[in-house]
Amino acid sequence: MALEPAITDVTLLKDRPELAALLAWNTSAVTGAKFDRDELTIWLDRIALRQACLTLKNHPQLSYNALADITCVDWYPSQPRFEVVYQLFSIPNKKYLRLKVKLSGEDANIDSLVPIWPGANFFEREVFDLFGVRFDEHPNLARIMMPEDWEGHPLRKDYPVEGYR
Repeated sequence: MALEPAITDVTLLKDRPELAALLAWNTSAVTGAKFDRDELTIWLDRIALRQACLTLKNHPQLSYNALADITCVDWYPSQPRFEVVYQLFSIPNKKYLRLKVKLSGEDANIDSLVPIWPGANFFEREVFDLFGVRFDEHPNLARIMMPEDWEGHPLRKDYPVEGYR
């Protein structure tokens, strides 16, 4: 059975409830969308991330009330260098949603989601430790995996294979 081609045109996806809610809230917050293999991914402007998550969490029909994961992709040497990926879950609807935010390598800062989902604490610390992305207003942005005196961020693509010597 052949796979359906991915839909990447926001205008074709605007009827999806998650995208419709975000577009109704702030059209400029959404920078892109993709529907592929029954999964919806929405790219957001980094300034709008926290409020977009609140919109999705508090929307009565959507109720994305759980943060399942946060991770990061380093697209070095391309710019924007980083893509922070958020996996949300709606417990009442049993539905996942992926949000992505692109960050430049020179200014890899984004708002923390700990005020919305306290479970974001360790996910954000892991991304900070391994990629060097800083989460503004995080309550304790400290290394979680590497020793405190470790130099650099080992999952960056420009990090030396044997570390700094």
